Amino acid sequence: MADWFYILNPNRDTLDGEPSDKEAIRRLAEEEPELDLWLGRRNRMRRGDRLWFFFTHPEPAVAAVAEVDEEPRNDPDAPDIPFLVAVTLLPEATKALHRDPVGREELGLAQVRSVQTVKPEALPVLLTRAGL
Repeated sequence: MADWFYILNPNRDTLDGEPSDKEAIRRLAEEEPELDLWLGRRNRMRRGDRLWFFFTHPEPAVAAVAEVDEEPRNDPDAPDIPFLVAVTLLPEATKALHRDPVGREELGLAQVRSVQTVKPEALPVLLTRAGL
């Protein structure tokens, strides 16, 4: 199993037409936890990997987590989107992270890109804060 950061900029990104802020993702985790997320490249995600949502604004922090349901795929109906990955938000872990997000400094993140692997030294604080 691998762990990935999925970067969301609430000022720019949307999910199913909804804002991608921490509150909207927490609400989705409770009401509609299954999502298809856009990826700029395929990555090496596998079923069972975890996706940690890093929000860039207003305070940069991880405040949600999901499990990857299947490997990234092309969507023939949306040729302008390189890849999609199906995930399911983890409601209880997302609620815990929403209450107590993990900040950029605690993660040791210098630069954030759209999707990147979680460094091994950052994983313990994420798991603890999410109650996993």
